[in-house]
Amino acid sequence: MQILFVEDDRSLAAGLSKALRSEGFVVNHVDSGKDALHVVAVEAPDIIVLDLGLPDMDGLEVLRRLRQSGSVTPVLVLTARSSIDARVAGLDLGADDYLPKPFEIPELLARLRVIERRLSSVQDSTIRLGEVELDTLSREVRRSGETVDLARREYMLLKALMENAGKIQARENLENQLYAWGEEIASNALEVHVHHLRKKLGNDFIKTVRGVGYVVRKP
Repeated sequence: MQILFVEDDRSLAAGLSKALRSEGFVVNHVDSGKDALHVVAVEAPDIIVLDLGLPDMDGLEVLRRLRQSGSVTPVLVLTARSSIDARVAGLDLGADDYLPKPFEIPELLARLRVIERRLSSVQDSTIRLGEVELDTLSREVRRSGETVDLARREYMLLKALMENAGKIQARENLENQLYAWGEEIASNALEVHVHHLRKKLGNDFIKTVRGVGYVVRKP
């Protein structure tokens, strides 16, 4: 799940980005409204976390322009503004959720998981496909009831495939789910992750669609 974090406080952005990455999110960061609008126009993320106190334009204006442009990307608003009027304005402009500062990271993660479930065809926290189970809350994977130890990106790749079971996932889309901007990606990185997952979950669990990407079939 790719998040665009729009926040001008770089130390706050760095800390929150690190926390979100540790929970399996891919986080890209911009510090202005103009950059946020450009990024969404070029390649929309899955979720936008938007601070209202930006240096070049008010976050509510960013939200207004996003919705006017036709963007339906979910937006979670972060703000130090405590008034009810400010919250209502954000929701009326199309915000999906509102989190006042200061906040605790577990609450931010919980709200992001709610949005994530709305975006997914899987509404339960546990995804079951045959003998493989993936719990998005505990981030545990089990095969035939036995816990399977996965590296962070192996888990992220498996989650992306299982949430979209039956739908072919293009290589580029999967790489965007695993790597943030500027991260070095080896040409065979995706193949390596798939190879490791097949060793742990069975050779037939992930299917290769030549020239396109990968898919996990529904039983």
